[in-house]
Amino acid sequence: MVGSFDIHSSKNGIMMVPHTHALEIRNLSKSFGHIKAVRNASFDVPEGSIFGLIGRNGAGKTTIMRMMMNIYLPDSGEILLRGKQVDQEFRNSVGYLPEERGLYKKMKVLETLMFFAELKGKKGKAVSNKAKDYLERFDLMDRMNSKVEELSKGNQQKIQFITTILHDPEFIVLDEPFAGMDPININILREIILEKKREGKMIIFSTHLMDFAERMCDHIAMINHGKIILNGSLSSIKTEYSQKNVTLTYEGDISFLESHPIIEKVSDFGNSTGIRLKDREQTQEFLRLLLDNQVKIKRFDAEDISLQEIFIELAGKGPEEELSFDQ
Repeated sequence: MVGSFDIHSSKNGIMMVPHTHALEIRNLSKSFGHIKAVRNASFDVPEGSIFGLIGRNGAGKTTIMRMMMNIYLPDSGEILLRGKQVDQEFRNSVGYLPEERGLYKKMKVLETLMFFAELKGKKGKAVSNKAKDYLERFDLMDRMNSKVEELSKGNQQKIQFITTILHDPEFIVLDEPFAGMDPININILREIILEKKREGKMIIFSTHLMDFAERMCDHIAMINHGKIILNGSLSSIKTEYSQKNVTLTYEGDISFLESHPIIEKVSDFGNSTGIRLKDREQTQEFLRLLLDNQVKIKRFDAEDISLQEIFIELAGKGPEEELSFDQ
């Protein structure tokens, strides 16, 4: 792969500096009538990363992805690939899994996979063998000669995913890839995505499921009401938001914390509880407070916060100014 470069001048002459971002979204906007689906959205997708576009349902994730794929034309803004405007060549090199899945129901499974691979210029025995390998991984080899319409909805989704990656695309764009999958197949899907990252592919996926984004993504952009409200590396974001936070798993009664002067907020997430202190220096005082009140502590992670907590804190506020963290 031939890289592209930014040109910078210096006292020693012209310097060619490699791009650190594979894809750049710049001031992208899209409206449908009076509805502003995407509002001046900007974010960068670094080379060799898994990038998560996260947000609640209807936030604008799919609209951004469709503009990337030229299904929708933006009202304003641009999409750059290594510094140049994306064109059809980029879109031909993408493996795209749309939110609304679409397969030819009367075609057989292996025939479907080979058909979509050939549309991307790949055919022959090697592609057929690779298709069978993926079918084996998803426990679908016995359905190889079944018609697509004979498969369950979940199995059809697996076939759609295989069509997305079978031609070995450099860029993989997945719109809500985990929707409707059971835990076993989610794990297989996650393994394959991580394999593609190790191969140097650029992966972008959208999701409203924060747990998947937190476990898989290097970088994220959070969109709310069509506007990017958080953007940067996941580690930087978590470091910033976790400074006064404690993630707690316990047995006992912690209702006394609700009115305690050192506590800013208590967020119950079922299996764990997020505690926001008023001062980051109060961690030891908080620990003693729990012990003094006979709370049995199973997990106490100071300066730790889940992406779910950050999402709930930010996405419940309505449109906000974009927050960006160093990549």
